[in-house]
Amino acid sequence: MKPDVCVPCGEGLVNIRVGALIVKDGKILMVESSRGYFYSVGGRIKMGETAREAVVREVFEETGVKMPVKRLIAVHENYFRGDMSTNLGKLIYEVSFFFLMNVPEDFKPVCDSVTEEGVRESLAWVGPDTPKQIYPDFFREEILNPSETVRYSLTDER
Repeated sequence: MKPDVCVPCGEGLVNIRVGALIVKDGKILMVESSRGYFYSVGGRIKMGETAREAVVREVFEETGVKMPVKRLIAVHENYFRGDMSTNLGKLIYEVSFFFLMNVPEDFKPVCDSVTEEGVRESLAWVGPDTPKQIYPDFFREEILNPSETVRYSLTDER
């Protein structure tokens, strides 16, 4: 298996990842963490993969469905501090490519897993009015009004 594109950089890390915007009936399919928040379906790009290939692979791994890409919808830069035992307190710089996916009419995803850190994850359809935190933040707006052009966003929690 090819390694993830995750590179140590001084005291921190650089991650290159993808995320999927899977919209159906005014809701987005997201991963719900047992830590009390939602985040996008997706993950790290593997060395030698394109972002488009990576998002198709990640969607399949997390939902069991091969779903075609419609288009690139956003690029997100994110500075944050790690909260897992392997990166606790480290500064992480992450660049994510988000793709709007072509969702099949009969789409019925299946996912229930536990991360390396023992955090339970499951898939959930999330509307813009959910009181829980959604990562990335701009997904709330995309539920109601998907961008026609590629959006750029920055989250800086240094």
